[in-house]
Amino acid sequence: VELGGERLGARAEFMYYLLHKPAGYVSATEDTREKTVLELVPKDSRRNLFPVGRLDKDTEGLLLLTNDGMLAHELLSPKKHVDKKYYVETDGLLTDEHRKLFKNGIKVDDEFTAKEAELQILSSGDKGSKAYLTIREGKYHQVKRMMEAVGNTVTYLKRISMGPLTLPEDMETGTSRMLTDSEINMLKGGK
Repeated sequence: VELGGERLGARAEFMYYLLHKPAGYVSATEDTREKTVLELVPKDSRRNLFPVGRLDKDTEGLLLLTNDGMLAHELLSPKKHVDKKYYVETDGLLTDEHRKLFKNGIKVDDEFTAKEAELQILSSGDKGSKAYLTIREGKYHQVKRMMEAVGNTVTYLKRISMGPLTLPEDMETGTSRMLTDSEINMLKGGK
């Protein structure tokens, strides 16, 4: 950008937004019937942005939006095993036996066996359970399918972290902000 022959700066080549996705939005760049997550970032910044991975329409939480295809590939590559941590509420009982099953990898259905995952049970009872679940894959409806495999239905799901990024507790649902230089550096493998 120049003004009167003086260089004032340039638009960054890559942009990175942290979004606290609310339920009711699809993780897509455009959709003719549904509201998309891009509607939640400043209009002048949407150019070429796309979500890194997907959160279901009814799932809340951390979603990274960027135009950096190489970084997105690194974060989503199955070979990289990037941790994704979720807060999950279910309609049934979660037990230590479920924790062990998840730790060893669980056969979800005839088509999919989930890799090792970490289940941290916060509370559990006949009327429902609350837990953190950390997975290292990103298969279609994976958390919901894993819980169904042990007889539980997910009633609420929120992604808390992805790799080194953690959703700030004070970040309001539906808001977004640009990543800090430090966060970008961590995502790219720096310290």
